[in-house]
Amino acid sequence: MFFARNRLDAGFVQKTLFLLMVVGLSLLAFKLIGIWLLVFGAVVVATVLRATAEPLVKYLKLKDNWAVLLALLFLVSFLAASGWLFGSEIVRQTNNLSRELPEAWAQLQERLRASEAGATVLDQINNLGQQASGVLSLVPKIAGEIASSIANLVVVVVAGIFMAMHPRSYRDGVVRLFPKSQKERVRDGLNLSGKALRLWLLGQLFSMVLVGSLTAIGLSIAGVPSAGALGLMSGLAQFVPIVGPVVSAGPGLLLAASENMTTFVAALVIYVGVSQLESNIITPMVQKHVAAVPTVITLFAVLGFGSLLGPLGVLFATPLTVVAHTLVMKFYVGEVLGDHGAEAEVSGEAET
Repeated sequence: MFFARNRLDAGFVQKTLFLLMVVGLSLLAFKLIGIWLLVFGAVVVATVLRATAEPLVKYLKLKDNWAVLLALLFLVSFLAASGWLFGSEIVRQTNNLSRELPEAWAQLQERLRASEAGATVLDQINNLGQQASGVLSLVPKIAGEIASSIANLVVVVVAGIFMAMHPRSYRDGVVRLFPKSQKERVRDGLNLSGKALRLWLLGQLFSMVLVGSLTAIGLSIAGVPSAGALGLMSGLAQFVPIVGPVVSAGPGLLLAASENMTTFVAALVIYVGVSQLESNIITPMVQKHVAAVPTVITLFAVLGFGSLLGPLGVLFATPLTVVAHTLVMKFYVGEVLGDHGAEAEVSGEAET
């Protein structure tokens, strides 16, 4: 009886210690969630570099290291050439935009005061502005966050370069953490996630270029000032689906409203039309090759990651959701629930 009680006590203590260890590691992982997000950012950078380097490996038979370095040189040269060709004009329009927006807001206030309903709306906006006046005290903190973000960006890019040079070694390093019976499944899941992320990034790049160009051309024809800068803003905002395009439309509509009602309506039609073109043509084209993430899930992912992780969470919310959705569809829906159609869908084998 004494020995049985000792064995029972020893087993209870072991289980308790194990549970405490799991809880401690979970809390530690949560505390380091910002680090994990930077790691994922490095994975995104590596994915872009590998997508650019793979044709060099395939057709020129270059080694991975040299192919990645050439891909990096190509991307830097492309950005430098774009800056040389269009940079001065974009800078000029951006400076004009920063000067024109306050003027446009002042003109809009005058028009709102001309009517009773407009004056009521303006009072509500001013009340919100007074409540948010405390934001000015956060300027030093915001400046510090910007400096920290730049440093983090440098770390992410450097880490992404190293990951792109030796992707298999990092993937296999993760696979080694799992039991032998699960290694092949984990390897397949990581490969599938990488493929989904690469296709999503390529689709987003195409979407950003198309939306930015069409918006700039359309606003220029409509007579909205600084159309090039507004188009660039709309293109970059496409990286954060749903929320980004809505936010980026605000400055353009404000400038259009300061001109006249016809220009405002034309700008609104342009923003809505380009958005519909992107959602009804470009997105379906991308979803033929990668499992489609429902729009509602994407929206709540942006809000959730933004609340939890701040601006970086908003930036990486959609690619994180793409990876998570791919893994859930393969391992849970496909294998646990036995829906092999879902597994084929994320594998790119479903019928189109």
